[in-house]
Amino acid sequence: MATMTGRLLLLLLLAVAGLLAVSMAEHEVLAKGSDEHDDNIYQVSKGGQGSLKNYQCSPQCSRRCANTQYKKPCLFFCNKCCNTCLCVPSGYYGNKGECPCYNNWKTKRGGPKCP
Repeated sequence: MATMTGRLLLLLLLAVAGLLAVSMAEHEVLAKGSDEHDDNIYQVSKGGQGSLKNYQCSPQCSRRCANTQYKKPCLFFCNKCCNTCLCVPSGYYGNKGECPCYNNWKTKRGGPKCP
C-alpha cells in the first residue's frame, strides 16, 4: 500500500511539474509576441512629428476638435496640419510642443494655423 501511495504521489508531482513547465513556456512565448505589439502601440501613442499615418489624421482631429464650438474650421485646419506634419497633439487644447511642425505653422498674421 505504501509503495502504491508513493507512486501516485510521484506521478502527481511529475504532472504538476509538467504543467508548470508548459505554463512557463507559454507565458514566455506570449510575452515575446506582446513586446512587438506593444512597440507598435507606443509608436502611435508617443506623439511627435511623423508619428501618424495619413489615414489616422481624421480620427485624431475628431478627438482634438471634440470640445470646440467651431468644429468645422477646427477639423479643416487640424486635418490640413496633420496631413503635412503627421502629428496631432494630445488633448483638446494646448500641448502643441509635442508637434514642432504643428506648433510652428503660422498664419500670414502670425497667429497659430493649427488648432
